[in-house]
This record gives sequence, structure tokens and C-alpha cells, in this order.
Amino acid sequence: MTQPVAQPWWKFGHVWLVVAGPLVVVVASFITLYLAVSRPDPLVSDDSARRGSEVNKAQAGSDSNLAPAVQARNHAQTGVSPKKILGVER
Repeated sequence: MTQPVAQPWWKFGHVWLVVAGPLVVVVASFITLYLAVSRPDPLVSDDSARRGSEVNKAQAGSDSNLAPAVQARNHAQTGVSPKKILGVER
């Protein structure tokens, strides 16, 4: 009987299934590196803290706009009707 001739490793399909996963990850990491280097995030301006505080001051008086959301959250958490929370029971 003759011995079968050994084939090179790259001619087996299962080897490529094992190699393909890590190879795709390596290629994707290089693409991600390229995108990160070629398109950097914009820097935060120096007056961003001042602009943020102005927005906070403008929104400080508008807490009543959040009332329905707070009532719904409290109702979802406790099961108590929003009318009972406000003291307007009908």
C-alpha cells in the first residue's frame, strides 16, 4: 500500500476558517487606526465652560417642563398615581 502524499497546510479549508477570524480583526484594527489618525476630534473651545453655564442658567427656571417626566418616573417606580403625588385626588 502506498502512503498518501501530505499536502501543504494552506490547501486545507479548515485552516482558513481558523485564520480568517483573527485576520479580519487585524485588518479592521488598522482601518480603525487610520480613521482615528486621519480624522481627529475637534478641540473643545476655551469658552465652552462659560457657554455651558449660560445654558444651565437659562434652563434653571424651566423645571416645570420636567414635571410630567418626573411624575411618570415616580409612577413607574412606586405604582402611585401622579394625581396622588400632586395631592389632586379625584
